[in-house]
Amino acid sequence: MKKIRLLLLYSTFFTQIIFSQSVKLGLQLSSDSLSIKQLTIENSSEPINTNNFSLVSFVLNGKLCYSNKQEGIKNILQIHLSDYSLKPTGLSAIIHFTNISKDTIQLENVVPFEEGKDRVYITGKGKHGLSRTHLFIPGKEPVNVIVPDNAWDMGFSSFAIDGQTQLTALVRRNRQSIKNGSRTRFETKLYPGGSVEYTINAETVTGNWHNALSQIFQKRMLFDIENFDNSLYERKDLQWVKHAYVNHLIMNWDKFYYDAADKKFHINDFLQRGKKLYGGDEFISLWPTWPTLGLDPRNQFDLYRDLPGGTKALKQLATEARAKGTKLFISYNPWDESTRSENHFEGISKLIQATSADGMVLDTKGESSKELQAAANKIRPGVIMYSEGMAVPKDMPGIVSGRVHNALYYPPMLNLNKLIKPSFAIFRVAELYKEPIQREFATSFFNGYGTEINIMSPGQPDWVEEQYKYLGRTTSILRENTHNFVANGFTPLIETDADNIWVNEWTLPAKTIYTIYSVRPEGYKDLLFAVIPEQGYHFVDIWHHRLLIPKQINKLWKIEAETNSFHKKNMGSNNEGEVDCIAKLPILIQVSRDGDNIKIATPTTGDELRIWAGVPAYNKNPIRLKPGKHNFSIYEKFGCYEGDIIIQLMENGILMDENLVTITPGESRRISFVEKTKKTRTALPGMVTIPAGSFHFNATHGDAFISYPKQDLDSTFAMTTFYMDTFPITNQQYFQFIKATHYHPIDTVNFLSHWKNGKFVSGQENFPVVYISYEDAKAYAVWAGKRLPTEIEWQYAAQTSAANEWPWKQTTLVTRKEELITETLTVTSLEGIDSNLCNLGNGKLYAVGKYPLGANEYGLQDLTGCVWQLTNDLYMSGSYRYIMMKGGSYFKPSSSWWYVQGGPRELHYRQFLLRVSQGFERNATVGFRCVKDVD
Repeated sequence: MKKIRLLLLYSTFFTQIIFSQSVKLGLQLSSDSLSIKQLTIENSSEPINTNNFSLVSFVLNGKLCYSNKQEGIKNILQIHLSDYSLKPTGLSAIIHFTNISKDTIQLENVVPFEEGKDRVYITGKGKHGLSRTHLFIPGKEPVNVIVPDNAWDMGFSSFAIDGQTQLTALVRRNRQSIKNGSRTRFETKLYPGGSVEYTINAETVTGNWHNALSQIFQKRMLFDIENFDNSLYERKDLQWVKHAYVNHLIMNWDKFYYDAADKKFHINDFLQRGKKLYGGDEFISLWPTWPTLGLDPRNQFDLYRDLPGGTKALKQLATEARAKGTKLFISYNPWDESTRSENHFEGISKLIQATSADGMVLDTKGESSKELQAAANKIRPGVIMYSEGMAVPKDMPGIVSGRVHNALYYPPMLNLNKLIKPSFAIFRVAELYKEPIQREFATSFFNGYGTEINIMSPGQPDWVEEQYKYLGRTTSILRENTHNFVANGFTPLIETDADNIWVNEWTLPAKTIYTIYSVRPEGYKDLLFAVIPEQGYHFVDIWHHRLLIPKQINKLWKIEAETNSFHKKNMGSNNEGEVDCIAKLPILIQVSRDGDNIKIATPTTGDELRIWAGVPAYNKNPIRLKPGKHNFSIYEKFGCYEGDIIIQLMENGILMDENLVTITPGESRRISFVEKTKKTRTALPGMVTIPAGSFHFNATHGDAFISYPKQDLDSTFAMTTFYMDTFPITNQQYFQFIKATHYHPIDTVNFLSHWKNGKFVSGQENFPVVYISYEDAKAYAVWAGKRLPTEIEWQYAAQTSAANEWPWKQTTLVTRKEELITETLTVTSLEGIDSNLCNLGNGKLYAVGKYPLGANEYGLQDLTGCVWQLTNDLYMSGSYRYIMMKGGSYFKPSSSWWYVQGGPRELHYRQFLLRVSQGFERNATVGFRCVKDVD
């Protein structure tokens, strides 16, 4: 690392110190200006030109001024530097501002190294009474940010001094230093002769401005505290709260707690509703004090004791809530000093003892105390102190959770308090009764922390459930990736390619999460920010649940983000904005789909596979499996569902990887499976041997208004030997089956309707059996020790490995063609086919074996022009189910091309038989033949 020298120049007095960071800094102070003259990197012959910029800029009486220029400050303000020193963290000094005029002046927006379009800085903007602090980034609109409550008037700046080094500084007002003046949150008024001091801390940081921001906020904790006592954060019994993301603050008069009308507790119903909508509350806080405290001499602890059922009932409710995964908090009002006297710490201990409370809401306090925590600790472990306001850095060692108070009704988008101590549990207070508050949930999600739904104000509007469901989407991601959100790898506002859409990065070694927030009403879907592809990792949009592939633009890889649109009328309201979330995950899930069949393989890491039909949600139940190898039917698990199947690998509720497969709406997929028969070495009577061979499967079809399956098309299969019936099953054969089994279908409509009195018509014993359903055919096959052939088996047996178009010896390969173009079907005649080879469609069914010349080389007869022959292949789309048939039939209507095109059909031709009921699908032209497996 380069050594840096920090050189301080005070008038003609020089002090030089070797400093093991990265810059040699010259500060020149005169009686009327303070400026930086030069910056020099050690061992560099050329100093960095600073253009003599100011040590600070500031706004004086509404005008931007600079410490190195007299314009605007001459005879008004005097500036000088004192107590300058070098510490291990860098330069520290005090800047004094003194009013030398005869008028009152107003000082604000003090920024180190001055405001500038070439640097990142933080200062005030506008006149908002509670939050006017903004982060200024070159080329971007300023971003309103939340900073610690004792740092509203802070000034921050960072700029590059070479390709790898940032010079950064923080300026803070010393509130106690004001003499002959007054202050507001952001401004200091100095009366004639009045003065105020600001502390400046400056240092150098390797990297970019994000590194500088993290250095000042996270490592230096804004110079509030030098040595952070991490004891509370290391206590295992308190660590649960940093992984908490939803809680409710509820008054004990609320109907959700206890309904005075039916005199029953309803808190369990409330918690159960929350489970379905947003995954439930990690804790709920009960509040029985203000606004009734003081009505009589009862103190805050008395009011708990006087609730329905007393503290015994509260303890029982706490036990029941914990069984549902929700902890119970009680509230503490430190200002309760005028009611019945009771030592507060003893009262707290007794109340925790009596209720078994898990935490305490600290009303009006932004900090806790050792005494408060001790009062809880002596009763039971794991009791959380939860402050009303955000603890400032100097108070954070004494408390592990707090709130972003809703006194600031429309909060800034970015909360830099999260950067200070990511493991400090933050909850943004939100109220549902006023209006939809999607923005509250969206910005909490963007900042990686939780939400407190404060329902103390009455009202449950009709859109509450919709808002809760949105909270469920954000919260599930926060919970499933919580370790990213509580680690120190937070980088706010990484570089993006679009305005009004921002990205926060949350990095761990094995996973990176990007939370995205947009105020673009039209929505967004485009490349947005740079990522680094890495072998063994992939990018997943875990908000929309889709896989992403980075695209290289010049030397950078960019990733696409997508945010939904929202109504423009919501701009500037608590219902504006939309989010997205992208994860860089290790590739752990291997998934493939073949029609209706899904194959999943994962390592044995993790403890659960969750398989969802569509977007995961708390009101849905996924299929839960152990990690490893799985092969299953989508239809069996999810029925007629079409869309994305989301597969998540989890470990202790944390997302390890996500993958998906998609079923296109209307896509046909096979839902049948083959039940092998008992194998035999010799063909049964009436069957021929179909030898093993290689078969390249392709198929044709007619009208595709209802889509035909694409599964298995243009694929080559290694076919094993099997046996197939020489002819379609006849009336005589089916009669023997009924006689032996007394088979009687559940649905009898049209069953064997061509028979008379339960028997085939005399002379038709060798006609193919018709008026049977898929179930009727399968029942026969099972009785006969056989099964229905798959379409591929039927077509291979019929075409042979030579892939013949017709069964007989071919003289021409194409004798019939169909072509559907703009709803016009042209069917050529059957010229060229000898009527001795098959029935050409005369409408008359016949006894099998009538056309021996039409047999194929394996000896199969009546393959075409006889009856449509059922296969085992049952398909479904989201709307329809059908069976695949082969071979054509004796019936060939000719007055319109809209008819199903019967007659003899090419061996590669397929026709679906739509299913609605067995009775409907039984008809005069459909029969079947069987196969048997070979040992």
